[in-house]
Amino acid sequence: MAVKTDMNKDVDHILISKDDIAKRVAEMGAQLSEDYDGKDVVLVCILKGAVHFFSDLSRSMTCHLEMDFMSISSYGNNARQTSGIVRIAKDIDISITGRHVIIIEDIMDSGLTLNHLVTLLNSREPASLKVCCLLDKPDRRECDITPDYVGFVIPNEFVLGYGLDYDAYYRNLPYVGVKKPGVEAHKHEG
Repeated sequence: MAVKTDMNKDVDHILISKDDIAKRVAEMGAQLSEDYDGKDVVLVCILKGAVHFFSDLSRSMTCHLEMDFMSISSYGNNARQTSGIVRIAKDIDISITGRHVIIIEDIMDSGLTLNHLVTLLNSREPASLKVCCLLDKPDRRECDITPDYVGFVIPNEFVLGYGLDYDAYYRNLPYVGVKKPGVEAHKHEG
């Protein structure tokens, strides 16, 4: 029998509330709708972390758009480190040549993974390519890339919730919180 736990107890404090996220995502959707009005738009959701943001953002946009998904992973020594070596687990299914592409990502920290992804997608000759992320951690940047649309600039803390995970858990929290020090990864029990 599974042990019932309250995952909210693993959060040190709420960094961005559910209401603040909803308000900012609506603002971003309105801005993107204005910027891309009359253009052939493709939103590319980076799985799994950006799913909540992508869903809410796309529903707040009023321009015509097509949606697609990519799953990428970068390898590092731990959850807070990336090597910049990127593996495409699921590529987009549609052609983006001549189209206006917006990459929807949950967070930009080192920038290494997104830098690789931008280079890859630019090689497919889109009309334009922009990066839209909910969270930006500029203190962690290791390459020269800046998101074009940003929901919130945050400090260099381990965050979870609203799509962001720790060991594949906590994505379903409705807010962005800071992980409590000493919280260990969830253990799967039979």
